[in-house]
Amino acid sequence: MKKIALIAYDGELTCFAHVMLYALDFTSKDYEVKVVIEGAATRLITELGRPDAPFANLYREMLDKDLLACVCESCSVKMGTFTAAQEQGLTIDGEMKGHPSLERFVNEGYEIITF
Repeated sequence: MKKIALIAYDGELTCFAHVMLYALDFTSKDYEVKVVIEGAATRLITELGRPDAPFANLYREMLDKDLLACVCESCSVKMGTFTAAQEQGLTIDGEMKGHPSLERFVNEGYEIITF
């Protein structure tokens, strides 16, 4: 099975919507997919957690399918969404000086794609 890790850095909502669409598409085609929310993209966590927000349905579907690997601890603190990530029950990772390490994905055979 092919493995893809999608790393979202861009905080623009439509860019992140595409990350979610790609994750769902790869999953539907039998890829193993994980999404990491990093950088400015962490600021979208609060907004996407609201059921009436644009693309909230994609966000919920991504979470329901367990495609979200983690949210960056340092970036979510910086963007003011750390508490929202906790409240949503998201995995928060800061193993590499406050940020998620991508080495574990490479070590597990994931191809890394950044946005």
